[in-house]
Amino acid sequence: MATHSVQPNEAVTFAVAYEHEDVVVIEKRAGLVTQPGKGHEDDTLLNGLFARWGNQLQQLGADRDYGLLHRLDRETSGLLVIALRGRAYDALRKQFESREVRKFYWAVCLKKPRTDTGVIDRPIAESTPKKLGEKKLARISGSGKAAQTAYRVLEATKKGCLIEARPLTGRLHQVRVHFDSIGSPILGDGLYAPGPIAAAAPRLALHAHRLGFVHPVTGEAVDIKSKFPKDLRGVLVKLGLHRPDAEAVA
Repeated sequence: MATHSVQPNEAVTFAVAYEHEDVVVIEKRAGLVTQPGKGHEDDTLLNGLFARWGNQLQQLGADRDYGLLHRLDRETSGLLVIALRGRAYDALRKQFESREVRKFYWAVCLKKPRTDTGVIDRPIAESTPKKLGEKKLARISGSGKAAQTAYRVLEATKKGCLIEARPLTGRLHQVRVHFDSIGSPILGDGLYAPGPIAAAAPRLALHAHRLGFVHPVTGEAVDIKSKFPKDLRGVLVKLGLHRPDAEAVA
């Protein structure tokens, strides 16, 4: 039996949205940590990925992050692209670095921004944890790294707002921090939103619903979409908002 650097765990579940011999797109559920770390050595998404594609990911090795090209916060659900071969990882890494990969999120927020469309252009700095086990946080800071998030308001009521966000950079907690900074915090955000707002949803109301890139081997355009998550649909109902994918599932 092959020895793997990451412990395979068949109990970790995920949905496969797209599969090719060089690359796959999977849908991560909320509450699932993306990769192993302290306190989560064998129950992360990567452990589940190793249970299915362990040999390929092991060959990629730690230098290529075992195929992981980007991450989602533990509380965030949605789409992630995973490379299964070195040539795919290297080509997709270049696409990420040149900002050619298109990532879109649905965010249920407290209220509508001042404009229906725009780009939040505010630098983000990461904090350094002072104690072991303390979470790393992010904040708007002139000393931080450049960060831009494009957005458009899909629907708004007096109770809340549904926004589609497209992060143009990939900073820690970028979408969460940016929307909080303009007075439109994401519901269910236990890290950045005040208590009542954090309690307004069963979990962080953020879902990576669309992922677009050029296939690293075939050169074809890949555009994968996901449905609005079931565990957040009740939040839309309470706010008088409608599912953004209603036409697609009608």
